[in-house]
Amino acid sequence: MPKKGKNAKMSLTNEEKLLLFQQKLLAEEEMAKKKERLLSQFLKDKLAKEEYNSALNLNKINMQWRTILREMKTTELHKDIEILSQTFERVMDCKDNIIKSLAKALSEAEEQYAHALRGHLHNVDQLLSLQRCRLSLLEENYNMELEALTMEFETERKTITDHHEKEIRYLQDVFTAMEQSYMDSEYESKLEFQSLWDDLKNRNLEEKHFLRLQLENTVEDLWKRFQDALKSYTNATEDRKIAFETLKVKDEKSSKEIEAQMKKIQKLQEAIAVSKGKIMLHSRESEDQNQYIRNNKELVLIQLRKLKAQRTQARGISQENLVKLTQESNATLKALRKVVDKGEKILKLAEICRKFETEEEKVLPFYSSVLTPEEQEMEVQVGGKELTEELTKVMVDYRGMENFWKRYNKVKLEQLSLQHRRAQLLEINRKLREMLKQYLDGISVSDEVLTQLNPLFIVNHRSNLPRPLSTQMAQPGDRRHTTTYNIVEAAHVISHTL
Repeated sequence: MPKKGKNAKMSLTNEEKLLLFQQKLLAEEEMAKKKERLLSQFLKDKLAKEEYNSALNLNKINMQWRTILREMKTTELHKDIEILSQTFERVMDCKDNIIKSLAKALSEAEEQYAHALRGHLHNVDQLLSLQRCRLSLLEENYNMELEALTMEFETERKTITDHHEKEIRYLQDVFTAMEQSYMDSEYESKLEFQSLWDDLKNRNLEEKHFLRLQLENTVEDLWKRFQDALKSYTNATEDRKIAFETLKVKDEKSSKEIEAQMKKIQKLQEAIAVSKGKIMLHSRESEDQNQYIRNNKELVLIQLRKLKAQRTQARGISQENLVKLTQESNATLKALRKVVDKGEKILKLAEICRKFETEEEKVLPFYSSVLTPEEQEMEVQVGGKELTEELTKVMVDYRGMENFWKRYNKVKLEQLSLQHRRAQLLEINRKLREMLKQYLDGISVSDEVLTQLNPLFIVNHRSNLPRPLSTQMAQPGDRRHTTTYNIVEAAHVISHTL
């Protein structure tokens, strides 16, 4: 019996031990959770402080960096001001020298102008005296010629008046003869006219009587129509009637004038008949002259045909030349337009580039050669041996482009240097970005940062860095050696480094 009681006591003690052990484990777990909560809160507070300190430090760095940049910029500006002052003084000296030389040239030009003016006035006086002498001689010659012409005119006038009187006498005799013959022919024609007039009168009376009978009926109808048309016409043409009356008065006046003109025409016809007789006399004389003129005309026509043929040939040649000239002119115009467009483009680019030039380049646009005089002579000798005559001629034509090629080469070298400098700055920028990224990853907490390796992130005295392979796995009964880490804030480091 006593043995059974001892075993029961032993079993109870083991259960109590298990309960106690479980309670201890639960208490440890609760303590661990509390520690984790405290650690997370501590890390959050610490991160907030770090962010605040990092923002402060960045502001300090920016302020100090700005002061440094201001100092550097002031030094650069002082240097630029010194260079500009030197260039300005040099330019002012050049301008003063130019003004002095121009003043001297102006004084010399004024002296030359005064000398030339005196010479010109002297020459003008001499020319005026010569002109006066010439005018006096011409006036004397004119008076002599005028006297000679008046004498010739008087003699010719006398001869012409005598010849005119003779012709008038001859024409009076011819006129009387023609008048007598005209009277005879007129009497005969009157008799013939009277007989024909009687016959025609009888015929007309018979035809008139026959037509009167036929037309009386038509006249009555036409009279009625005429009366109706007359009424409408009078109503419509009262204004025209008034105008007609005025025109009628004018017509009467003009008829009187016509009668007077007819009388004049009869007189002129008589004069024409007289002149026809003269024409018959002169026609015989003019036939010989006409024959001579016809022969001359034939010769002139032959020469004209030859000249026309030559003109057609010359016109064809001129048209061909004109076509060639138009084609060449069009081609030259197109080429000149291209050149003008290219020049305008170059000028626009030059204006754009002028905005980006520095003050030193504006004052001294063409840099001096870096080579020494000996090196330049050597280069000229070597280049002269390699060049041919054609190339030397072409180079002489393009010698005016040397300053352009200097500026072009300068710009090309600056472009290459800027490209090289840009590549260097891009490499420096890339490295700085990598360093800044590493720094920001070290001071910030995010899912991306937590997934990557970060030696500053420690939880429960453990980092997310992999352990080295040489370390052995810890036994469950062994004691864990806690590792300690020294953490230094970035603000502290920056404040001591700057």
